Amino acid sequence: MMNPAWIKTKLNDSPVARWTVLFLVAYAMMMGYYVTYQMSPLEHLLESPVAEGGLGWSSTDYGFVSSAYGFINVFLFMLFIGGVILDKMGVRFTGILACSLMVLGVSILYYAIEYVPPTRLTVVDCPFLGFHHHAYKTQVLLSALGFSIFGVGDEMCGITTSKAMVKWFTGHELALAMGIQVAMARLGTGAAMTFSVSMTFGHRLSTPILVGTALLITGLLAYLVYCIMDVKLDKSVAHAPKKDTAKDATEEERFRLSDILLTLKSAGFWHITAISLLYYSAMSPFLNFATKLMISKYGIDEAYAGAIPAIIPFGSILLTPLFGTVYDRIGRGATLIIVGTSMLTTVHLMLSLPVYSGAFAVMLMIILGVAFSLVPGVMWPSVPKIIPLKRLGNAYSIIFFIQNIGLMVVRFIIGKVLDVDSHTLSDGRKIIDFTHAQWIFAAFGLGAVLFSISLKWLDARKNYGLERSNIRQTTAKS
Repeated sequence: MMNPAWIKTKLNDSPVARWTVLFLVAYAMMMGYYVTYQMSPLEHLLESPVAEGGLGWSSTDYGFVSSAYGFINVFLFMLFIGGVILDKMGVRFTGILACSLMVLGVSILYYAIEYVPPTRLTVVDCPFLGFHHHAYKTQVLLSALGFSIFGVGDEMCGITTSKAMVKWFTGHELALAMGIQVAMARLGTGAAMTFSVSMTFGHRLSTPILVGTALLITGLLAYLVYCIMDVKLDKSVAHAPKKDTAKDATEEERFRLSDILLTLKSAGFWHITAISLLYYSAMSPFLNFATKLMISKYGIDEAYAGAIPAIIPFGSILLTPLFGTVYDRIGRGATLIIVGTSMLTTVHLMLSLPVYSGAFAVMLMIILGVAFSLVPGVMWPSVPKIIPLKRLGNAYSIIFFIQNIGLMVVRFIIGKVLDVDSHTLSDGRKIIDFTHAQWIFAAFGLGAVLFSISLKWLDARKNYGLERSNIRQTTAKS
């Protein structure tokens, strides 16, 4: 006969179990972030002449490949479809699918960099997607295809991980868990920006991508272990008495397509979406081009240039869980988002100033690292206060879908702007003026500030509970 004391305990009531789950799913997400940013510090090598060991890409080529991350997600609505799959099929199926797509995509990217000659051309004529009858580099096109497929899996992994955290940590340390999840993702970002260049010394440009492929495979294995634990959670919930059964642990099975309309009617949801779009448009594309900024404007040596912007994600490893804990115990979520977006805007404006000191750049990266920790550490745990768990999958997918549109466009635009603002000196050195690019980033940051202020006003009217601690209140109605 079953022990009554045992059946009253759900698996996620065990701290060891839920923190183990956090590590497993966040590890898979961390590997995805590593691959996402592994080419950022390699940009100057990719754009070096073929005779010097580079691939002869332009800033536009690099911007195109970077923006390709969102091509399939946006044009084929895969992010939105991924959210529906998540809400209908659950976190286990969706997570395995996501990790598998990431492995497939980065494998294609590796093949393109390693085996496709940089001089081979392919004629493309697809005006609908902006490709007019023109010869494009085959290597660039195939790299973009691989990165697009990877992007589908990575974004799907992101929304799945977030829903898994809500499933396992609702009623517990949700904001801290999401903060650690984000911190581990930043560790992946920082590791990519710090070590990718050194992996190419004495090796090939494709070596960091090969390493990323191997790491993603380990991420897939980690997620499979999580799936075993998630099955046990569902069984423990099924055996728990009705009064102890967490409604949100099984609610995902009752999702209906009509629920999407309820999500779209939520004003709080659209405020979070706008903040996410503007904040990440000012942050993520900047990280893609930050190494080049350090080299061109601040004179940092190429071997160490990637380590300066790596301060941003590395700093967030400690700060994001800290801010998550503050939100869990004290609250003030909307206020903290205002502070973070204001810091972001200020840093971009200061980066546009005619100051060329490396120490000045380091100081600004430290401040930007705080903003990089503060906003995600508070914004993502705020979503379950606005949207119920059974609609979280489609809510996150819509947020990330719109965010991907912005990131895709911004990365491509910044690449074009930097090409226009680049000048070749008489000695052959290429100088790039980042002023216009920084103004663009600052404009996005300012927009995020305005929506953050509006969100705080809306919270006071709708009583989402964004200013209250998560320990007292875990979820609010939309």
